[in-house]
Amino acid sequence: DSSARTENYLTTLEGFDYAALALNQQLTYDLLDDYLKLQLKLADYALYDEYLKPSTGVQAELPILYEEYTFRTEQDVKDYLELISLTDEYFEQVAAFEQEKADAGLFMPDYACDNVIAQCRDFIADADHHYLIETFNSKIDTLAGQLSLSQADVDTYKLENEQLFSEHVVTAYEQLAEALEELKGSGTNENGLCYYPEGKDYYESLLYYNTGCSDSVSDIENKITKQRVKVLQESSDLMNENPEIWDLAADTVLPPTDPVTTLNNLRSAMADDFMNPPDVNFTVHYINDSVADYLAPAYYVTAPIDDYSENSIYINEATDTSDISYFTTLAHEGFPGHLYQTAMTYESGMDPVRALLNYSGYVEGWATYVESYGYEYAASLMNDPDSAKNAVRLAWVNRSMNLCIYSLIDIGIHYRGWDAARTAVFLRAFGINNASTAAEIYQYIVETPGNYLKYYWGYLNFLDLKTVCQKRLGDDFDLKEFHRRILDIGPVQFPVLEKYMK
Repeated sequence: DSSARTENYLTTLEGFDYAALALNQQLTYDLLDDYLKLQLKLADYALYDEYLKPSTGVQAELPILYEEYTFRTEQDVKDYLELISLTDEYFEQVAAFEQEKADAGLFMPDYACDNVIAQCRDFIADADHHYLIETFNSKIDTLAGQLSLSQADVDTYKLENEQLFSEHVVTAYEQLAEALEELKGSGTNENGLCYYPEGKDYYESLLYYNTGCSDSVSDIENKITKQRVKVLQESSDLMNENPEIWDLAADTVLPPTDPVTTLNNLRSAMADDFMNPPDVNFTVHYINDSVADYLAPAYYVTAPIDDYSENSIYINEATDTSDISYFTTLAHEGFPGHLYQTAMTYESGMDPVRALLNYSGYVEGWATYVESYGYEYAASLMNDPDSAKNAVRLAWVNRSMNLCIYSLIDIGIHYRGWDAARTAVFLRAFGINNASTAAEIYQYIVETPGNYLKYYWGYLNFLDLKTVCQKRLGDDFDLKEFHRRILDIGPVQFPVLEKYMK
């Protein structure tokens, strides 16, 4: 049914006179045309998709959406309660899909299954005092003050939420865990996608979807390999210049600050390289303990298209606020990363339909690209910025190298057929000798094909685009204007970005 609708959308789209469209409409046309054709191609591999990934699966992300659900009116409360009452029905459909995958010989490896089962059980371990009950109570109390709801109404809603949460959310996670226990052992492959019948073809399409680039896997692999050599050379040059630089990098710390102060510092520090952001607010939340072990250490929740003045960033409370990675993670998630990119793109007047399209290569590539600026800004805030500059640069080079290594492993596992032993050999060449660490890396990349390439290949494409513009414009190149144009165009596949940058 979905494929039939997609074909109808494509036929309707092709009925427009492209030459008669305004420039922004041509951009939307280009995006939709490419996106719909890719969706039709991916539909051929529907059972290769996986909804239960370790940190980005529905079992991990649905609680975030429930926590972030905003109450502006009393109807919002009713809608929320209706939604959570559907959780068990939704998870039954997910379990049925997993059964179909198992029947087709495409079910996940046992270690991945164990991870998801553990996540489900950890999430409901303290169901009577669950954080989603607490967040609901807090939101309804705030709304009551705004709308003058009676205390009796507030108490009724709180009781209804507790009952629905217990009957439909807790039950959903319990039943999903039980369904996965029954399916465990039905997987036929504990290695990469290429060991499945159409795995290589699926991986090629998945890479295009994840990165927004139509480059061949071999071309991507070759370019990342060359980048690895380049990064290693820079690391070597920095160490030759100062043999003690690794110790300096390890000892480099920032004055500890709370996340809000850090984000405000970043917003000020970026002024020379990026246009001023729109007037937006943000709230920083700490990730709840029941989900902290398997979610990303920080994440930005994409603002709604009709109200991007309020934004949410989540961060692990245990993070060391004096560590440079804390500062650069907030640069990735906040300014000039995801929050800034989202607000700037919405502010530019992006066609609303584009909010339905996913271009994670652009989105994560941008956030990784601006991380490098975050390292520069961190050095400027240290007690001795000049002496810290090269040590902080080495920290970024090391971060870049890690993403480079994991991206090559991703291709190695899913396209070249590397097993755990081959992956461990590759990691040992970079000083990663711990067997359990190598096994964790291997298993995570098996579970999340194409994930690291969103970040690194996207980042490299932004670097290439900057180089092209610098060569074309020469002395007329303006970095702030370059960044502004990227964000005005907004999330797209990279060939389209390059076309409209011209």
